Amino acid sequence: MSWADLIIQGALLGGYYALLAGGLSFLYGVMRIINLAHGSLAVATAYVFWAMAEYWQLQPLLLILVLLPLMGFVGWCLYRLVFERSLHGGALIPILSTFGLATVLDNVLFQNFGADTRSLAPYFDTLAYDSWTLPGDIIVGQLAVIEFALAVAVLGGLHLLLTRTSVGRQIRATSEDEDAARIVGVNTRRIHALATAMAFGIIAAAGIALGLRATFDAYAGPQQLIFAFEAVVMGGAGSLWGTLLGGVTLGIAQSVGARINPQGFLIAGHVTFLAVLLARVYAGDRLRALLAARWLHS
Repeated sequence: MSWADLIIQGALLGGYYALLAGGLSFLYGVMRIINLAHGSLAVATAYVFWAMAEYWQLQPLLLILVLLPLMGFVGWCLYRLVFERSLHGGALIPILSTFGLATVLDNVLFQNFGADTRSLAPYFDTLAYDSWTLPGDIIVGQLAVIEFALAVAVLGGLHLLLTRTSVGRQIRATSEDEDAARIVGVNTRRIHALATAMAFGIIAAAGIALGLRATFDAYAGPQQLIFAFEAVVMGGAGSLWGTLLGGVTLGIAQSVGARINPQGFLIAGHVTFLAVLLARVYAGDRLRALLAARWLHS
């Protein structure tokens, strides 16, 4: 495999990571909630899709149209029942609440579906295996290209929503200063519930993508959370296009690591994440020191 092929494959893999991280980044950007149940919710969506396709024999496209708004409704309900209350309890309470939610989800999935791995690929004909050949004999999977395009569409759509619509301006105002937004007439409670519903819709899309590209089991959620968290941190928490960049960076790092050593796939991604994190911390310390020095000499 040439280096060009390696980078292209890694970038396409990064599209999935960006889609997976999109809901996590958006929810943090609006409400400063680190949703530790993010990966488990994506896996739960994949299981619901599998169960409905397996036992009810529903068409895959119909299931997608059903699951996306259904997960949005679940997000709305969870905000009303869990997130809204935990937001007023300090920074630690939302983390503990979502950790508890993830634990419950993982064990419920295990109790109902066991430890067997599942896949959604059989319900989409040969999409998971079809490919296109690019110039230079570079072969790219159709599914990987679709997931990358979907990630760009989702993040780009969110960007347009936030910058070009009244609802988007209300979301940005609420995320900047909730009290000030409430004073000028924004229903921040409704905005938070709407943002949670949107984030859960993105989680549903990521869960379906996960089930298509790989097998999953009841305890696959924490691993997906780690990938999403690394993409968000590398791209900048709350930054939509940064999330895409972070996902692509993670995907390329993993592809290069696998090229160097078959066992280096995950290690290379984690090392890259730590390097970017340390660089951000170092740059932040240098910036604060520079600003402090200028203030003392002003």
